[in-house]
Amino acid sequence: MRIYDITRSLHSEMATWPGEPGPTLSQLKQMSAGDTADVSHLSLGVHTGTHVDAPRHFIPGGSGVESLSLEAMLGPARVVQVEHEATIEVSELERLGLEGVQRVRFRTRNGDAWHESEFREDFVSLAPEAASWLVAHGMTLVGVDYLSVEAFNAPAPLTHQALLNGGVVIVEGLDLRAVEPGDYFLSCLPLKLMHADGAPARVVLIDGTLN
Repeated sequence: MRIYDITRSLHSEMATWPGEPGPTLSQLKQMSAGDTADVSHLSLGVHTGTHVDAPRHFIPGGSGVESLSLEAMLGPARVVQVEHEATIEVSELERLGLEGVQRVRFRTRNGDAWHESEFREDFVSLAPEAASWLVAHGMTLVGVDYLSVEAFNAPAPLTHQALLNGGVVIVEGLDLRAVEPGDYFLSCLPLKLMHADGAPARVVLIDGTLN
């Protein structure tokens, strides 16, 4: 059995969505200053690094992170390689042979940007029509290897809305560089923040039999 941690490490220099703060870790108590323990304070946006989107992120009155389906976030998943330079379209999904797959991770050129601290606007995204196709074909979870499934500066959040209205869990900010295309067991566990529109998550893929 091999475990792949596909979670981005949180640090103050990492790329974040424009206008959103990066993570900061400050010390409230320090043993070196005479305190009995080290105690830290973490501040970050809920869509920082590897995270999930809840329906209320783009749907008025939608449910929060605490209501996301654990069944959708645990189970068999497929990692697929996408060579398109800009947008994943329906034609690409049909080529990938996703029949019977319920959880998919898209591995793209986006992974090359993870060493950069500046946000990259030209990341590979998912077309709204492709999002609707995934819903129609029974997908319960969709993961991407940059900070959004939606194209930067999209005129409307149609990709997000199609997936979230269809009951699909969206996982963004994955690091799939060390993972080969194939089938794995997925564990995606976001923080249980009440009524939040998103939450950081620890996400792993397991290759092999669970004992």
